[in-house]
Amino acid sequence: MGKLLRMAWRNVWRHGRRTIIVLVATALGLAFLLFFDGLFGGSKQAIFGNAVKLQGGNVLIHAPGYRERARRMPLLHLPDDEAVVQAALAQAQVVAASRRIKTGGMVSSREGTLPVSIIGIEPEREADTGLLAENVARGRYLTSGDQDVLFVGQALADRLEVSVGDRVTLVGRTTHEQMRRRTMTVVGIYDLGLQEVEKGTVYVSLAEAQTLFDLHDQATEVVVSLERVGQEEAVLASLRSTLPGYEVDSWYTLNPEMMQALAVNEEVMGLFGLVVLLIAAVGILNLLLMSVFERTREIGILAALGLKRRQILALFLEEGVLIGLMGALVGSLLGGLVVWYFSWVGLPWSAGEYSELTALMGDRIYFRMGMAQLLGRALTVAVIAVLAALYPAWQASRKEPAEALHYV
Repeated sequence: MGKLLRMAWRNVWRHGRRTIIVLVATALGLAFLLFFDGLFGGSKQAIFGNAVKLQGGNVLIHAPGYRERARRMPLLHLPDDEAVVQAALAQAQVVAASRRIKTGGMVSSREGTLPVSIIGIEPEREADTGLLAENVARGRYLTSGDQDVLFVGQALADRLEVSVGDRVTLVGRTTHEQMRRRTMTVVGIYDLGLQEVEKGTVYVSLAEAQTLFDLHDQATEVVVSLERVGQEEAVLASLRSTLPGYEVDSWYTLNPEMMQALAVNEEVMGLFGLVVLLIAAVGILNLLLMSVFERTREIGILAALGLKRRQILALFLEEGVLIGLMGALVGSLLGGLVVWYFSWVGLPWSAGEYSELTALMGDRIYFRMGMAQLLGRALTVAVIAVLAALYPAWQASRKEPAEALHYV
């Protein structure tokens, strides 16, 4: 086997220019694929990570019965909410957990009335993990002691023609189905570039929401933020065993539309990767087929000297393996360095006039890709090289020595 490997290595470099061309094409194809893996991984974290922040967290904990009425945002009291927060914070992947009150209502000014989601938050606990504190366009962010003040979106402020310091009327329904109306001051305006979110969501302090909705010292949900999107399943399993009797859901359970968008994202990346791998396979297949046709006489001589068909088959397979491994190694190094660089400095990005989903990506994408993904891509390229070498190797092993020796 050692002799065959040495022969395969020699044959690979017999036509050095052609081999280098195939190696460069394979390496660049893999590096290009890794670049887009990192780009898609970074954009996924940016889009879906920020979408999770808008929803409150990766994991949401509610009282029994909430799930089936989630779209109505019922005011179901969450028992021992602070104990639930501490149980969530005990998980290794959890970076923050806070209490919320979330329900529906209306906000109005002299210019009109709009339906909104009213969310009572613990501002200090959510400042570092949410999007609101870092996207204050005018005025200020909420504080835990705020009373009779409202934090609204830019689109809502434009629609109602209000600004910081103006008074609006907030209407909501208490746990006893009684209507509550309160005139409040706009203390700040946030701008996320998402008009539907800005127009349909207003925020108050948790203390204000507790007073407004007759939920004294209570909350309706606990939102849990993780280090990154994709860690939900492990945390869900742990919290469900730790908190029996509560409804523990991930962000995609309560927001299936975002999960569908994530699935489409993965399908597009998978299709793109398949195209790149097929290009690499065609290059290796072409090289080895040309090698078989050009070395027909040599194959005949090897067979005449006693080299068995399985040995000839192994020789050409080893050539394909060597080309695939070299291309995978160079491509992994090149692609890994590119991904590592953009994971630190980020790739400048402008959402422009695209969809609201892309607005969540911000102005810079930081690439994300795990070592397992990189090794998986490299191994796939190597396997593709072996598969591409199968047919030329079979062709070489099937040649009759007498015919091959007379080939011109």
